[in-house]
Amino acid sequence: MTPPADPRLNSPAAERNRGPILDVLRQVWPAQGAALEIACGTGLHAVHFAAGLPGWSWQPSDPDAAALASTAARVADAALPNLLTPVRLDVMATPWPVRGPFDGIFCANLLHIAPWPTCAALMQGAALHLAPGGSLAVYGPFLVEGRPTAVGNVAFDADLRARNPAWGIRWLHDVEAQAGAAGLRLARQVPMPANNLMLVFDRAAA
Repeated sequence: MTPPADPRLNSPAAERNRGPILDVLRQVWPAQGAALEIACGTGLHAVHFAAGLPGWSWQPSDPDAAALASTAARVADAALPNLLTPVRLDVMATPWPVRGPFDGIFCANLLHIAPWPTCAALMQGAALHLAPGGSLAVYGPFLVEGRPTAVGNVAFDADLRARNPAWGIRWLHDVEAQAGAAGLRLARQVPMPANNLMLVFDRAAA
């Protein structure tokens, strides 16, 4: 009998960046809370962050069946009391099938591999599900007006658009405008390795 295939997906990028991302989350989030992860992918981030943030409950989510299976397998292996079973969530669908509010919402490497309307949906959904004082942390590559674009990101953007014209590295000011329309403001931007940024959004003042 052929043994069942291992559902766990791998991502060298997630293995490299999970440490620096956790360092930033520890700086910008309090010691305790409830987090929702959007587009959890392999589940490598979910396990690492739940282990590194023991005061937080961590709810992974993804719309993709393979990603959900991979994350579920990693959640079972990790057996962490604060790491929840992943749920299917597509940011474009309303309402989001989760119970909030959440003190933190985290999303990595989604906006450049999704159509542009995904950004507005992410911001609007986050605004609806964030607790008072909560924040949305978005990690990935961004183009910043007035700042030279790294050669690697220029090539990466061209490759993305060749694969799908609806994809591409987003301009920071466009992302910030979508956040503002949803009632969020960019509170911090943290430079990250490999020409990435961590963007932290909270509720704009009334």
